[in-house]
Amino acid sequence: MTYVDDALAALTARDAHPAEVEAFRRRLEQLAKPESAVMPGEELAPVEALPTLDTLPEPSDDDARRALDELAVIKLNGGLGTSMGLAGPKSLLEIKPGTSFLDAVAVQTLALRERHGARLPLLLMNSEGTREPSLAALRRHAGLEDDELPLDFLQGSEPKLRTDDWRPVSWPADPRLEWCPPGHGDLYTALAASGALDKLLAAGVRRVFVSNSDNLGAIPDVRISAWMAAERVPFALEVARRTAMDRKGGHLASHHGSLVLRETAQVPEGDDSFTDIERFSYFNTNNLWFDLEHLRALQEADPAAPYLPLIVNRKTVDPTDKSSTPVLQLETAMGAAIGSVENARALEVPRTRFAPVKTTDDLLVARSDLYDLTADGRMEPTGAAPDVKLDKAEFGMLDDFERRFAGGAPSLSQATSLTVSGDVTFGADVVVTGDVTVTGPRHVEDGETLAG
Repeated sequence: MTYVDDALAALTARDAHPAEVEAFRRRLEQLAKPESAVMPGEELAPVEALPTLDTLPEPSDDDARRALDELAVIKLNGGLGTSMGLAGPKSLLEIKPGTSFLDAVAVQTLALRERHGARLPLLLMNSEGTREPSLAALRRHAGLEDDELPLDFLQGSEPKLRTDDWRPVSWPADPRLEWCPPGHGDLYTALAASGALDKLLAAGVRRVFVSNSDNLGAIPDVRISAWMAAERVPFALEVARRTAMDRKGGHLASHHGSLVLRETAQVPEGDDSFTDIERFSYFNTNNLWFDLEHLRALQEADPAAPYLPLIVNRKTVDPTDKSSTPVLQLETAMGAAIGSVENARALEVPRTRFAPVKTTDDLLVARSDLYDLTADGRMEPTGAAPDVKLDKAEFGMLDDFERRFAGGAPSLSQATSLTVSGDVTFGADVVVTGDVTVTGPRHVEDGETLAG
């Protein structure tokens, strides 16, 4: 048997849906063609000015209600927050006292329904590890469930491959580590494999808005939904202007006149064009919209549709043990569909629609006075966020972070930067102004002002 046969046999042994098998087969075929996994900068061109959210017309009340009646919200919710030392769903982390990411998402959804008198179903794309606690959190919000639709569907999984022979890895110490998610590009396959696509269409849902559950800036905008309906846009990707902070995120480019999304893992060695924010000036917010009927038509012709470029991630089978067997994880990015869906569009949006929490640095900013949590679940910025750099060894894990900020986040509204190194703890009501560096060992007393 070839490595392809071995890998597909491992997947089918778990009763994988035919669409999952075909999507994995495509990734295996792409793996054998290394050129398909790279995008040299010399082959790409910058993207000229795009339509902006601010220029889209404001729909009438009837059009707004109709646009939201035909829309469902999907939140990517498969992450366990292991990079912060969490054992449960990252989305259950408190963003403000008593309010988690999922609580805010639920409130946002219910507020939009009430404001427009619309249906607007909410679904999570969960993993096995996030499913039960996340659904329990959503069910605490009365009126969120829909009689015709589930609150979630499951993302898929695939075998990790050995780097030496590309065959499925064996790890008897913990067989669960032999498997991995295929990246968020699995969204399209998971919708079909779970039956959620059929249920959404049967319920009269025409379009979906998809974003990460940790991005509270990603709220459905009726202007975008109405614009897609009016112009019959099959796929739209929200992008924002790149800054120095966005050198590592996926960026938009033009390839032979078509829009494409390039991720870090797709850059050839020695190619420094990826970080050129002047040339490639738009980054992917990972907020996207697509037409479900168009997706179904694509998948009827090709079960693995839409075509997504391969992203090869090199890791060890046990991420916590760098001496364990080296593996390949074959992944795709959902936004990359912009390169294969005919008539797909990109839309420039304000940076306020991109406010994810990926690290404890981000969490400190979100918990500070730089954001107010409104009654309708929005995280309203109160000013420009400073550059926060917390010592990873001391603050990177959530338990350490919480212990060191036991009195709550300091005021950052007057800060331009905060760098913390070493063993530092903070009291309550601390104020940071200007550019501040704090080096431990040190305890910052209650009410102390740190001025740079």
